Amino acid sequence: MEENLDKNNEVNKEIPDKTTKSNSEEIKEPKSEKAIILDKNGDSATKIAIKNEINTPEKPITKPKKELPVEKKPFQEFINLHLIPSLTEEINQRGLEINNINLTNTNRPIAGDKCWVINCEIKDTCNFWLSFEKDDISSLKSISLSKPNQKPSIIESFLIDEKRITLKLIISRVLQRLNGQKLIGVN
Repeated sequence: MEENLDKNNEVNKEIPDKTTKSNSEEIKEPKSEKAIILDKNGDSATKIAIKNEINTPEKPITKPKKELPVEKKPFQEFINLHLIPSLTEEINQRGLEINNINLTNTNRPIAGDKCWVINCEIKDTCNFWLSFEKDDISSLKSISLSKPNQKPSIIESFLIDEKRITLKLIISRVLQRLNGQKLIGVN
């Protein structure tokens, strides 16, 4: 009888092994991205394996470098290559001619302190001086205006409440000041 029990135990041990094997053979590898793997103890553990169906080497995606906004460029580059040409173009589009426009580190009109000054002479119309306290477009700015062949008598603050100074903003406000004095057009 003991022999029969031993034989039954052996048969019972084989059955779970066969069942386990048949289950694992059926499951082998699902078609999805999940794979069921049996560990050493026969317990199943689910792991996610990412498959690349196309065997291409991964290339790092490089983003194109954004060009620095013109307002972030060095002061003299911004003034000489962007502000002065753009301002000249805007004034010319209004049918006016510029005799002279330049940037110099000189004394501010009226106040007499040394700063960066854009001096612009518009033929038969007016002169204006746009002053920057430092070589930074965000520094304190002022503007002075005069009729041709006259000296300026008033110095006005310029763009003092603006948090972000842009090329378009500077140009539009210069033109606004000139227009406000009826120097470049009718109000």
